[in-house]
Amino acid sequence: MILLLLALAACKELPADRLYALHLDAPPSATDWDGALPRIVTVKGGRLHVRTIIDNIDEDTVHTSTASCHHGGKLPDPVPVDMRAFYTDREIFIRLSWPDATADAEIREWRFDGTAWQNLGNVEDGFGLAWDGGKFSPRFTCSVACHIDDFGVRGASFHATNRMKLAREGEWLDLWNWKARRTGRFGFADDRVLSSEGISGDVPGELFKENSRARLNPEGGILPFADGDQPIYDAEGLPVGKEFRPAGSTAPGFLTETPAGSRADVKALGRWLDGRWTVILRRALDSKDPRDVRFVPGDGEGVAFGLSIMDNTLFEHYASVLPERIVLLAAEPGAAKETGDK
Repeated sequence: MILLLLALAACKELPADRLYALHLDAPPSATDWDGALPRIVTVKGGRLHVRTIIDNIDEDTVHTSTASCHHGGKLPDPVPVDMRAFYTDREIFIRLSWPDATADAEIREWRFDGTAWQNLGNVEDGFGLAWDGGKFSPRFTCSVACHIDDFGVRGASFHATNRMKLAREGEWLDLWNWKARRTGRFGFADDRVLSSEGISGDVPGELFKENSRARLNPEGGILPFADGDQPIYDAEGLPVGKEFRPAGSTAPGFLTETPAGSRADVKALGRWLDGRWTVILRRALDSKDPRDVRFVPGDGEGVAFGLSIMDNTLFEHYASVLPERIVLLAAEPGAAKETGDK
């Protein structure tokens, strides 16, 4: 694969700052992925989740020293994300792989201590891919979608709320969100759209609901996941009642509905192994949804995209800072096609 791409580059002087997808007759095999030429996309400015926790640090120190794109402090090292891609006559396949010392594959998980249910408050890993499918921005990066609402300064006080949205009406980005627990466990990435109104699903509705009795009884005075709350279903999907269960029993923090229609366009297969996440995405070249990016083989301009990585956080994400593009190289006339899986 690398030799073929280098040969094409020698003939056409292909720019080096691209993610290139080669054509296959069938979905890529493990051998294909191993031989593909990677595009290393560097993401910066997030919050690193490490195993070692330092005791006795006050909350203000944690806040002011947390690295993110929203406030100061020493930034952690950038994270290199290895991206590779292939396509067939009908589908595109994109693989992302990045280092992560901790496999955070649960969010708000419940654990039974033998007497009562306790919520662990944990947060999952994940990523977002934003595609400029409408080619609205000539030098698209993630910063196009990062805005601050409700900004204000009064004396020594400062407040601001960060919100993902676009500045101009009529423009949109195709957004693919992979979450280690809420979507990864079920084999998909959430297909959404980002516009001047914010983020919404390709099919309206909330796929993720708190696995919380308190959610079903908002007048009860208990907030979801707070002391006194308990899950609706356990880890086996069985209703939680007063039955005996051993200490250490668990339950998921969220319940995921199966996506339907265009919201289910992006299939995903992910795993964490030896300190790395590897996720393979799969989608039709043309989903027929006007709010989805369309991948066109032979289009030398390709499609611009931005990448964010979430490491045990919902907000303080790493983000790509340089313009990135994916280009689907057309098969050369008369050239033997690659074979993919046997």
